[in-house]
Amino acid sequence: MTESRSDKGVRLAKGVQVLFEAMGYASMTEVKLKSRRRVDVMGINDKGRILIAEVKSGPADFRSDTKWQEYLEYCDEFFFAVGEDFPMGLLPDDQGLIIADEFHAEVLRQSQDFKLNAARRKNVILRFARQAATRLRAV
Repeated sequence: MTESRSDKGVRLAKGVQVLFEAMGYASMTEVKLKSRRRVDVMGINDKGRILIAEVKSGPADFRSDTKWQEYLEYCDEFFFAVGEDFPMGLLPDDQGLIIADEFHAEVLRQSQDFKLNAARRKNVILRFARQAATRLRAV
């Protein structure tokens, strides 16, 4: 039985969350931005620093998706998160890179610092908090 792209993406996102939490970030998957886009994994630390990871389950997933560039204005650091079997040559060299599986992840290439402005940071943090509270209430 083969694994679907979405199943693999969910597994990789879990590993990214383990990594972000080990780095001191509270994290959440499928976070909606003001732009109506939805990021795969977002993490926020106690200083308000924001990380975004765009999970790519395979080459076709990467090639068919150009919306990731819009995420750069909503974070301090941006990473692609892929499995170890992903062809790394497809990914842009100027973005962060995380290798993940379901249980853990590792940063292979650090992200550049996007220097998020204060007003955007406040908006992203408030949206993150409201979505987290709504999800918590649902459980």
